[in-house]
Amino acid sequence: MKKLPLADKKDVRRWIKETARDNKREFSVMLGLFCVATAIGLAGPQLLGALVDEVVEGTTTTTITWLAIAFVVVLGAQAWFKGVARLRARVFGERILARNREEFVGNALNLPLGTVEAAGTGDLLSRATTDVSRIDHAVRFGAPEILIAAVTVVFTVVAMVITSPFLALGLLVALPLLVPVNIWYQRRVPDVMRRMLDRWSELQSTTHETAEGARTAEALNLTGRRVHAGHEGLDASMLGERKIRALQMRWIPSLEISYVLPVPVMLGLGLLAYSNGWEGLGTITAMLLYSQVMTGPLNEALFWLADMQVAGASLRRLLGVKPPSSAASVSEAPRGQDIEVRDVRFGYNADREVLHGIDLRVPAGERLAIVGPSGAGKSTLGRLLAGMSAPTSGSVRIGGAEVSTLPDDVLRGEVLLLTQEHHVFAGTLRDNLTLPAGDWPDERLLAALASVGAAEWVAGLPDGLDTKVGAGAVAVPAAMAQQLALARVVLADPHTLVLDEATSLLDTGSARDLERSLSAVLEGRTVIAIAHRLHTAAAADRVAVIEGGKVTELGSHAELLAAGGPYSALVAAAS
Repeated sequence: MKKLPLADKKDVRRWIKETARDNKREFSVMLGLFCVATAIGLAGPQLLGALVDEVVEGTTTTTITWLAIAFVVVLGAQAWFKGVARLRARVFGERILARNREEFVGNALNLPLGTVEAAGTGDLLSRATTDVSRIDHAVRFGAPEILIAAVTVVFTVVAMVITSPFLALGLLVALPLLVPVNIWYQRRVPDVMRRMLDRWSELQSTTHETAEGARTAEALNLTGRRVHAGHEGLDASMLGERKIRALQMRWIPSLEISYVLPVPVMLGLGLLAYSNGWEGLGTITAMLLYSQVMTGPLNEALFWLADMQVAGASLRRLLGVKPPSSAASVSEAPRGQDIEVRDVRFGYNADREVLHGIDLRVPAGERLAIVGPSGAGKSTLGRLLAGMSAPTSGSVRIGGAEVSTLPDDVLRGEVLLLTQEHHVFAGTLRDNLTLPAGDWPDERLLAALASVGAAEWVAGLPDGLDTKVGAGAVAVPAAMAQQLALARVVLADPHTLVLDEATSLLDTGSARDLERSLSAVLEGRTVIAIAHRLHTAAAADRVAVIEGGKVTELGSHAELLAAGGPYSALVAAAS
């Protein structure tokens, strides 16, 4: 299975710059609030240092009381400014994520269908859910905490140097351990995290495919194999998590040691400075408090940095979902509606070819039925005809233009593929009909529903077209979901329609009724029907029989029956 691409680091940097530029005012206000909160907080150690000096000198209790009150006021003011800054940061993060969710959905909907099919829906689903959640968590919580920590550390170091340059030298003892350990960790963790996210994506793909194909797996007695695949995917994902934790277990102890080292060194320097009268006890107290004030934010920043790296890997996956440039989709426009398949060969992988030299011509307006045993390649041919995949060799053309190279907006006006897999979106019935292609008046929507035999069902809904359907609302039976999909096709109005078991969820009588209702709607269109129900073939202009990836018979229903070949045998077996 081919994975969706990743954006490169340059794209991530560009996204960060554009986001900062587009939200310059909000970012400046947020940064200013954090700076004010930090600056206020720096007064706390100075006040405590002054308090120690006043106690040592035996100053009156009034001065000490006022210093204590000032200290409490400083703590309250810092907490208020920091709280407001965090609130602004989270609102800022939500605004950014809302915009990026919308962009992601837009890009995903504009991806070529072949790209989505090749990657599998699980990969796209994991990017839309797990990766978005990771970015959401990092932007709303991680980014503000790192910003607070960075401002706090910088301001605190400056305050320490101003307060006592001699005692501030004690900070240098942490650098020989802190810097190399973090360089070692930051170099190794991105690749480990990327592999971990890929494994979680594969697990989500496996789980989604198993759930979607549960009935098929049960029918083919493959349940045990799918469960085993799920366990293997979970084991691989947990192994990725363990590798991350193994790196962190070697990184964290070094951090803790580097935080502790400056304290004894500064105590020694403080003893030397006090003995020689260079510094007072208040200054030494303030410097020790500054070193402790800096430890917490620095530790928070380094821990959140790990989450930010996960978010960075997720952001690369999210930004990697983008439609091809318009220049890549340039191709010759169709000059007609005839379909021509020439020596088409196709395989889902290099060592297994599914179609072996298919030749077929479908004139505009013809109704062609494609029949054959399961696994013969019928659905694969339907995908090629609809441009969802490109042939390994040979060509599939509509009006002389190669189908697989047509831009999606042009292709969907030429040919649509309708399968037995349908989705009902959470929203109103009107939304479900208009979402794919645009707006139509109610009369058109109701006429489309009537043409597919859904008029009676719609009439029974409490709010008609405004009835909410899908998850948490009115349930739509599987058969009715197929009819809604057919109504969308009627509204889209393509000149060629490929039906791949499109009425499989309807009983035989309902399927025949629906097909009769559609006859008037599909009049004049090219219809290629891939079906197991042979009554569809009997009503077609021609029938193509596919066996083993090859067209073995082609002709009208009566001609093939008279020939006594594979088609005749299929009809006899079905009767």
